[in-house]
Amino acid sequence: MGEPSREVDHELVRAAAQVAATRCRGDNHTMAAAARDRDGRIVTAVNAYHFTGGPCAELVVIGAAAAQGAHDLETIVAVGDRDRGIVPPCGRCRQVLLDYFPTIEVIVMVQGAPRSVPIADLLPASYVWADHQLDAEDGAPLGAS
Repeated sequence: MGEPSREVDHELVRAAAQVAATRCRGDNHTMAAAARDRDGRIVTAVNAYHFTGGPCAELVVIGAAAAQGAHDLETIVAVGDRDRGIVPPCGRCRQVLLDYFPTIEVIVMVQGAPRSVPIADLLPASYVWADHQLDAEDGAPLGAS
């Protein structure tokens, strides 16, 4: 990971771990995610596993955040059920996080310790979804104020 890691948001990790411990039951919900919006609020969610490829917890938290008016996520973490701890995002989630929030920090384990790293460090030389990133009228990223 190129850049030095930033301060880890331990409150966010605890929020995801609490949801994983109390809301993940059985095979349908095995991961929890928590994200912090720039205004400080925390949004949590769980995955919706299905053999057809149900959404990961990180993707569900993006939708939950949007439904709650939290549109500027700055940090995210996923935690597995059964005390599995912090789990890094899969490739699909990395791409979606980069497309929606190009500056988001992701908390992952690095050499046995939690680290907060830029999403771009987790997806180097990534695909750029230009149609989604740029507004046709003014060139500003979609969702930018």
